[in-house]
Amino acid sequence: MKTAMSIKEISSKLKTIREPDDLFLQECREDSRKGVTDLVSKWQRAYEKERQVKDAFTEMTEFERQLRKQGFSILAGIDEVGRGPLAGPVVTSAVILPESFYLPGLNDSKKIPESKRELFYEMIFKEALSIGVGVVHSEVIDEINIYQATKKAMVAAVNDLSELPDHLLIDAMELDVPIPQLSLIKGDARSITISAASIIAKVTRDRMMKEYGEEYPEYGFGKHMGYGTSQHLEALEKHGLTPWHRRSFAPVKEIAARTKD
Repeated sequence: MKTAMSIKEISSKLKTIREPDDLFLQECREDSRKGVTDLVSKWQRAYEKERQVKDAFTEMTEFERQLRKQGFSILAGIDEVGRGPLAGPVVTSAVILPESFYLPGLNDSKKIPESKRELFYEMIFKEALSIGVGVVHSEVIDEINIYQATKKAMVAAVNDLSELPDHLLIDAMELDVPIPQLSLIKGDARSITISAASIIAKVTRDRMMKEYGEEYPEYGFGKHMGYGTSQHLEALEKHGLTPWHRRSFAPVKEIAARTKD
């Protein structure tokens, strides 16, 4: 290196480097000091990881890019959370993102840690052109079944948007609405608009379940979000049902029958 910089100075400088062909980085590669060699290796690993995240995000925009080439411009991604729990609502979201939207790391909400989901939730709300939410509670789920309740919530989320989309991207569902749509298996990991909807729906439902957990602390809703954990099943056996439980779901149905007897 032309000017002998300390390891600390080089470390600080490398944090500002963004491209692998940067002249300073090239000079660092020629520095024989082990500390510098380690710093270069660390920079390279971070660069590769960042590039992989960017590439993954670009791959998740493929369906949106193809639809825009076909002339569609107002694309709404739709996803649901809460089909499987024993308690609580099914919550859906419809999200319309600007074409310039960029949020590397966006993925299926279940694969993202809670703290990061909360951050992404705020960022999506800030950047989205429109967000709609649909909520269908347990009594309706019991009345029409979870599949129909999910579709009902999804339609409600679309109707909650501030503007009418000209195309829908939906996670593994088809809706009875007069809007062109694309149903994608595991769409929350394949499309950025569906993934964004997944984040909104997940955070919205989790917050609701935490509120229910404060009202009924013995059930632990704030921890398991209504899923059938051992804590939840033990509480059901001991305390019975709450207004939020799905009485058509096993084993809630069986416990309700025994309680009635």
